[in-house]
Amino acid sequence: MTYTFGLDTFGDRNSDADGRPLSHAQTIRNVVEEGLFAEQAGVDFFGIGEHHTEYFPMPAGDVVLAAIAARTERIRLGSAVTVLSSDDPVRVFQRYSTLNAISGGRAEVILGRGSSIESFPLFGYDLADYEELFEEKAALFAELLKGGPVSWKGKTRAPLLNQDVVPHTESGPFPVWIGVGGNPQSVIRAARLGFSLALAIIGGPPARFAAYSQLFQRALEKMGRPPLPVLVHSPGHVAASDEQAKDEFWPRWRDIITLMAPERGFAIPTEESFDRETGPHGALYVGSPETVARKIATNLRALGATRFDLKYGLPGLTNEQLMTNIDLFGHQVIPRVRELLS
Repeated sequence: MTYTFGLDTFGDRNSDADGRPLSHAQTIRNVVEEGLFAEQAGVDFFGIGEHHTEYFPMPAGDVVLAAIAARTERIRLGSAVTVLSSDDPVRVFQRYSTLNAISGGRAEVILGRGSSIESFPLFGYDLADYEELFEEKAALFAELLKGGPVSWKGKTRAPLLNQDVVPHTESGPFPVWIGVGGNPQSVIRAARLGFSLALAIIGGPPARFAAYSQLFQRALEKMGRPPLPVLVHSPGHVAASDEQAKDEFWPRWRDIITLMAPERGFAIPTEESFDRETGPHGALYVGSPETVARKIATNLRALGATRFDLKYGLPGLTNEQLMTNIDLFGHQVIPRVRELLS
């Protein structure tokens, strides 16, 4: 079985060594350098998740990915995640088919409904339409991937009548995933549309998501579709030792979850809850290369997944700490996971 490994970022706002936040512009430039370094370190995929906040200043990840694509040759590049509900499927398809052209066929897209909802008021969408927006737009995106003229009619955008959507892809559709955070209906939707499944696991025991992987493959079989891959996306931080990784990650994790808790309904983390999440049965991959590698290997097996994407970085970490994370993940974690799974 072939396993692949990626790094995802939300463009988390960096700080300098004295804790002073860097500008949004410098943070974005740093992400470009991180993507280039990820290829050098042997990482298979580099993803950028769409966000629209002061602490995640990354509203146009596809532009940043294009800058990385022009200066790399091997690494696959994509969204992690694109909030399709508050975007136009035609424009998303055009942006990523353009990225696919620039990169020579290395583009991917992870589509999501929007667990971070700041894009809804920004672009004038009503949260009351949350489900309908994603259902219709995901269905249209599936039609666009087929190639050729598209005819479509729905409630969420203007209809299309035999419309040619450019640019055309050179060698068939690029990979598309649907991000799922624990909704069985989203798992069934991914199977129905023929998209792969991305399990976003940010808290609690990852093993509980095995039921979703199994549901996904059963649904594909029932619908007459071939098996499709499952990936796991989870936060983490790699440093030279477990103690160093936790010392660097914990205060930033506490602060960002506390900030997001009122909107997202998160519990405020404590040191005890952090220890549980960074332990063998938690969702955070924080530690030395050996600790992180063993946890990844265990959960890939348990979840029937063939790809793991580490969501690295937090607001307040330095670019040097992020580069060390990338170096260790590419040069030590990935080879060790492959060895454990062989």
